[in-house]
Amino acid sequence: MHQGIQNSLEEIILYKSGFWIRLAASFLDGLIIGIPTVIIAGLLTGNYDSDEPIAQILSSLYAIFLPVYWYGRTVGKRICGIRIQIYDTQEPPKITTMLMRVLVAGLVYVLTLGIGIIVSAFMVGMREDRRAIHDFIAGTEVVWD
Repeated sequence: MHQGIQNSLEEIILYKSGFWIRLAASFLDGLIIGIPTVIIAGLLTGNYDSDEPIAQILSSLYAIFLPVYWYGRTVGKRICGIRIQIYDTQEPPKITTMLMRVLVAGLVYVLTLGIGIIVSAFMVGMREDRRAIHDFIAGTEVVWD
């Protein structure tokens, strides 16, 4: 392979964030945001379960709005040094983008009984562009800052 093409491919692959760093960011979001959200929902309702509808609503609002106002980052993504951006323009996501990414993709994952989540994990780990199902639905990608 020509050296210039090889270098370009390596730059593209290094620019896209992969499975493990995205998993780490999600894990951190779960610890830093998810646990307090469940506690707040529990104080309001008396039910300290992560499936509590208020906890789900608060988590969804966090996942939709924070990346819009924080240039594609959640707390976990910020700590890990990655961010969401619109695939074609490299701009931060807009509210409609995040609605597609969180709500529509979430619906797809529910309708596929979780199989879509497994497929997405393999896509991020194996595809050159490192995009998951929710990235294709919303027209996004996750990249290193």
